[in-house]
Amino acid sequence: MRLVGIVLLAGLAFAQNRFTPGTAPFISVNAPAVALQHVRVIDGTGAPPREDQTVIIEHGKISAAGPAAQIAVPAGAQAMDLSGNTVIPGIVGMHEHLFYNSGDAIPTYNEQAFSFPRLYLACGVTTARTAGSLEPYTDLSIKKLIDTGKMPGPKLWITGPYLEGKGTFAAQMHELSGPEDATRTVEYWIAEGVTSFKAYMNISHAELKAAVDAAHKHGIKVTGHLCSIGFREAAGIGIDNLEHGLLVDTEFHPGKQPDVCPQATRAEMARLDLNSGPVLDMIADLVAHNVAITSTLAVFEAFDGSRPPLEKRFLDAVTPEAALSYLEARANARGGPNAPAFEELRKEMDFEYAFVKAGGLLMAGADPTGNGGALAGFADQRNIELLVEAGFSPVQAIQIATSNGAKFLGELDRVGTIAAGKQADLVVIDGNPAANIASIRKVKLVFKDGAGYDPAKLLDSVKGAAGMH
Repeated sequence: MRLVGIVLLAGLAFAQNRFTPGTAPFISVNAPAVALQHVRVIDGTGAPPREDQTVIIEHGKISAAGPAAQIAVPAGAQAMDLSGNTVIPGIVGMHEHLFYNSGDAIPTYNEQAFSFPRLYLACGVTTARTAGSLEPYTDLSIKKLIDTGKMPGPKLWITGPYLEGKGTFAAQMHELSGPEDATRTVEYWIAEGVTSFKAYMNISHAELKAAVDAAHKHGIKVTGHLCSIGFREAAGIGIDNLEHGLLVDTEFHPGKQPDVCPQATRAEMARLDLNSGPVLDMIADLVAHNVAITSTLAVFEAFDGSRPPLEKRFLDAVTPEAALSYLEARANARGGPNAPAFEELRKEMDFEYAFVKAGGLLMAGADPTGNGGALAGFADQRNIELLVEAGFSPVQAIQIATSNGAKFLGELDRVGTIAAGKQADLVVIDGNPAANIASIRKVKLVFKDGAGYDPAKLLDSVKGAAGMH
């Protein structure tokens, strides 16, 4: 009897002491045991949806998941009848940032330490890799605050400062002076706590090789948004991941010179024949070298003047200045099926579909940069919708946005799918995204480590803030 009392007191302490005043107001479900009953489960593995399921959460983990008629609800559990709702794994965003374009004449970016973690979590992103950092110390501090329950946000995987060569367009980026500098930079930021690196557009072959070699010695992966180096060259160096896909691969540019970022255009890439030998060889080479691709379709779509759907929640979240900046860019952009931006988007969709068909690992992320139309969290959801437009089934698109990222991070035994023993990182969706992928935006509840966050409260807390802080 005494042991039972101790266990009950421990459970009560778990429920009461996990969160500080900075986080607690956003928690709507915080019990030692929770039963999500009569839900539809899309488990992230690519398996078909399962109807009338129950998922049991105990002390931050999934303790059971299966047919509602077969799963016993623990005594004292908070039981929630969620008939008509769908549960998916928490989204694992693989191209996220904690900054946003300032709109200044000189390209600079404002750190979004307050608004972006909340936006990500409200939209179902429970794990996020920052694919490039402009304020790495700030990013590391935000991660610590989230991990200790002092502020809401996803589990962050912090990428170090951009590994950029000479010729950067961004005043906030350090330009590497050579391979020794690349090695020194990687070694320094690993010691500071970052868990990945991103090579950028003007890095040289020698600098990229030095950075990859140094990172790999510590078991850390390197991704890249490249221009001076083509995809096949990067794969040969040993890069682990490439961002954006075909539209930024300059190896097909006529007269491409080593270590030089050419004035190639996305339209030039959009004219490539995906069935041509060189493109097929590039895809095969990436697959053979286990190089993953991160889909960022939403940031490309934003350059089409007729897309994406203009949502009130977007206008509510950003500052008036940020809203005006994007609306002006949207009004000035051509739109429609014959517009260059749409042709480029369609070619990138076809490339990503071909890459997966060839055996490649495709992941997804928001990349909240560009003209401002891709916002943290919202663009992660939109990217899933665009993957369906690209030809993937809704179940496949959800797998790309969840378990594929977890697999790349080496976290698939903890997150990314719904199974007993895993962390309870889950998204409750009002509707059936397998039948209508637009339901992915109707997030009712987001569980991270078993605590249920209220997305409406998170979104309400950042109204008018995104773009400022």
